[in-house]
Amino acid sequence: MSPASRYTYLGPEGTFTEAALRSLPEAATRELVPMVSVPAALDAVRSGEAGGALVPIENSVEGGITATLDQLAFGGPLMIYREVLLPIAFALLVRPGTELSGVKTVTGHPAAQVQVRNWMAGHLPDAQWESAASNADGARLVQEGRFDGAFAGEFAAPTYGLEALATDIRDAQNATTRFVLAGKPARLAAPTGADKTSAVFWLRDDHPGALLDLLQEFAIRGVNLMRIESRPTGQGLGQYCFSVDCEGHLSERRVGETLMGLRRRCLNVRFLGSYPRADEVAPAVARGAADDEFSEAVDWLNRTLDGRG
Repeated sequence: MSPASRYTYLGPEGTFTEAALRSLPEAATRELVPMVSVPAALDAVRSGEAGGALVPIENSVEGGITATLDQLAFGGPLMIYREVLLPIAFALLVRPGTELSGVKTVTGHPAAQVQVRNWMAGHLPDAQWESAASNADGARLVQEGRFDGAFAGEFAAPTYGLEALATDIRDAQNATTRFVLAGKPARLAAPTGADKTSAVFWLRDDHPGALLDLLQEFAIRGVNLMRIESRPTGQGLGQYCFSVDCEGHLSERRVGETLMGLRRRCLNVRFLGSYPRADEVAPAVARGAADDEFSEAVDWLNRTLDGRG
């Protein structure tokens, strides 16, 4: 297959990321290539070795996945084209014949630890945890005999010759991880009516109310913020940028004018894409924020300038 028909993902085989990727219809016609890390998956797209990369960006228990947020903010420019929401439940995978009393060491991705902490306290209070690069990589380490158990998706068990000693493990019953499909920047797809826009912006200077000033760009245009997270820029203590998701599509006037307002006032703005929401929920547009109301206001201004107002 050509590089454009190749999708990379956070591997190895058997990760939740692979499960999320395989839920996309187009995955059936793509070569799916596991990578050792989020940066490696995204760099394959930047170098032209792959047409897209699916990576985790946030989960409902721990919040943002910093490796992905930082790659999208500071790495070579990429755009988000799709998102996938995947309910998360873990299984404790062990080598065949292992009993719960024999599980003294466990592993998994760091994001998994916070989602199984209470279960471990109740069932494996003395087990020692050591993080792995991914949940599937933890399963591989169990297969090699380096740990007694791994918290991963139950579907990973056959791949690594393991069995599930316990299933449906999750401290939060509605735990969900969000994944995004990133590719090289290109022309935006048309809005669907249920879209999300992502961006990163940098404050021009630090002063009281600086962030509030910029958030008002969203508020006065009726644009709902769905997520905002600060990330250090690496330029010194107290130097941060802000990663945001908001409702709507860049082509919609309220969203486009918000991003233009940020562009005028910020040191830098990186647009990360407008794409369909996985939950397909259309936003409730506030009165005065619809496209036709923006157009009517522009018509009124032009008539007034011409003396016809």
